[in-house]
Amino acid sequence: MFQAATSIPARIAPAGAARRWLALATLMFPVLLIAVDNTVLAFALPSISLALQPSSTQALWIVDVYALVLAGLLVPMGSIGDRIGRRRILLIGATGFAVVSAVAALATDSAQLIAARALIGVFGSMIMPATLSLIRNIFADDAERRLAVAIWAASYSGGAALGPLVGGALLEHFAWGSVFLLAIPALVPLLVLAPVLVPESRDPAPSPVDPPSILLIAGGATAIVYGIKEIAHDGGASAALVLAAGLGAGWAFVRRQLRRPQPMLDVQLFRNPAFSSGLAANLLSIFSLVGFTLFLSQHLQLVAGESPLRAGLLMLPGLALTIVTGLAAVRLAARFSAPTVMVAGLLLDALGYGVVLAFGHDGSLPALLAGFTIVGAGVGLAETLSNDLIIASVPPSKAGAASAISETAYELGAVLGTAILGSVLGAAYRLNVVVPEGLPAASAARARETLGGAVDAAPLLPRGPASELLASAFHAFDSGVAATAAIGAVLMLAAAGVVRLTLRPPARRRVS
Repeated sequence: MFQAATSIPARIAPAGAARRWLALATLMFPVLLIAVDNTVLAFALPSISLALQPSSTQALWIVDVYALVLAGLLVPMGSIGDRIGRRRILLIGATGFAVVSAVAALATDSAQLIAARALIGVFGSMIMPATLSLIRNIFADDAERRLAVAIWAASYSGGAALGPLVGGALLEHFAWGSVFLLAIPALVPLLVLAPVLVPESRDPAPSPVDPPSILLIAGGATAIVYGIKEIAHDGGASAALVLAAGLGAGWAFVRRQLRRPQPMLDVQLFRNPAFSSGLAANLLSIFSLVGFTLFLSQHLQLVAGESPLRAGLLMLPGLALTIVTGLAAVRLAARFSAPTVMVAGLLLDALGYGVVLAFGHDGSLPALLAGFTIVGAGVGLAETLSNDLIIASVPPSKAGAASAISETAYELGAVLGTAILGSVLGAAYRLNVVVPEGLPAASAARARETLGGAVDAAPLLPRGPASELLASAFHAFDSGVAATAAIGAVLMLAAAGVVRLTLRPPARRRVS
C-alpha cells in the first residue's frame, strides 16, 4: 500500500534542516499518544472496574477493543491515505481521536466506554500509517531518514514508559476519565502545526481500496480475539465456531490478496524467512510486555494496595529499560549480529517470566517487579531490531508495506497479550475465588467475576467475612499469575528458537 512512497520526489520535503526536524517533532505528538494509550488504560483498569463495575469479559474488551480495531484497519486506512493525502487523513484521525476521547471520559457504563474505545481505534488507525509515510517523504537524505525513523520507533517505547507514570499521576488526583482527556493537549499542537510544517504527500499510483478485503481483515481479527476471550471465559462450541470463522476470514483474506493484481496487502512478503521471523519477534515482544503490564498493574493497586502513582513509579524501571536497551541494540547488533541480539532479547523475556514462575507465584512483589524489569530489557532488544529486520529484509519498493505490517503486528501483539494472558488470569480467578454469603446477588456475581468486583463488594460485609473475601480474591488472582507466566515463558522460548533457526548465518567453508 505504501510501495510508491519512496518514489515521490524529494522536492516535497520542507526546505531547510530546521523545518524538517520541527515537522518530525510535530509528528511525534500523535505517536507518543498512541503508545501511551496502549499502556495507560490497562493501568487505569482497576479504577474503571471500581467505577463502572464491568464483567471480566467487558473489562478485557475495554482494554483491547481499541487495539483490535486499530490493527484491523491499519492497512486499509493506509491505502486510503495514499489516495486522499497522508497529511489530510492524519488531521482527520487526530480530530476524531480527540473528540471521541473526550466522550469516553464521560462514559457512565461499560458498554458506552467499549463503544467509544472502538471509535478511538478507528481514528487511531488513520494516524499510525500516515506518520511513518510522511516522515519517509520529509527526509530525502538516507542518513537523516534513518535517524528520523529511529526517533519515531523510540517514541513507542517512551510512550509505553510514560503511560503508567502519567496514568498514575492523573489517577492519584482525578477520576479515571482523566486518562482519556490526555488526547486533547497531545493532539492540539499537531492540529495547529501540521498544516504549516508538514507537507502533503500522496501515492501517484495508489492501490485500489478494496471493501471486501477491509471486511475480511477487520472481521477476521475481531472474531479471532473474541473467540479466544470466550473460550477462556466460558468455553463451549459457540466460542470455537467464532474462532474458526475468524481463522476462515483470515484465510479468505490471504487468498483474495494472492489473486488480485494490486493487492491491498502483499502477502508474498511472508515468504521471506527473515521478514516473517522479524514479524513474529515483534508481535511476541509486545505480547510479553503488554500481558505482563496488565496483571502487574492490577496486582500493585488491588492486591498490594499501592496508590496509582506509586504503582507507576514501581513499574518505571522496567519500562525505562525498554528504551535503554532499545538504544543499545543497534551498537550491540554491530558487534554480535542482529539475530544474536534478538535471540538474547527473547531469552531475557523468557527469563523474566521464569523468575515470576519460580518466585512470584505466591504474589511476591519483589519477584514480580524483578521479572518485569527483565522482560522490559528483553523487549527493548528484540522489538527494536525486529523492526529493522522487517524493513531490511524486503526491497526498497516494499518498505512502506513492510512498515504497515510491522505496525499491525505491534497492535496485534498488544491485543493478544491482553486477550490470552488476561483471559487465563480471569479464568484462574473465577476458578479459585470463594465468595461468602451475605452479599447482594449482583455484588456477589461481580465478586466472582473480577478482583475489582471483590474489592468493591468487601465493604458491604462485616469485618470478618470481608477479610475472608479479600484474602480469597487476592489468592485467586495471584494463582493465575503462575499460569500466565508459564505461557509467556514458553512462547518467548519458542520465538527465540524460531529466530535462531530461521536466521542462522550460513556455515563458513573450511579452507583446506
